[in-house]
Amino acid sequence: MAKVNATYETLFIVDMTAGEAAVKGTVEKFKAIISENGEISGINEWGKRRLSYPINDKTEGYYVLVTFTAPTDFPAELERIFGITEDIMRSVTTRVRD
Repeated sequence: MAKVNATYETLFIVDMTAGEAAVKGTVEKFKAIISENGEISGINEWGKRRLSYPINDKTEGYYVLVTFTAPTDFPAELERIFGITEDIMRSVTTRVRD
């Protein structure tokens, strides 16, 4: 049975308290994870932004939007990895209609 691929967008917010080097390392880590499991079609780093509400008493985060194509079982695994990574404040992955 052939693997079914779909297009997804994921937006994640990286905690900036560890410094810029840690932020860049986290962003590169997730770019690598996504590219190993799918094909990245676009990366838009929004950069440092003010949060609409405090998360763990923090008011700013580093936003990254990634558009990619991957098998349908990968987004659940990606969300699991986001959830166990301490540097990720929030994340959301959605399927994009073709």
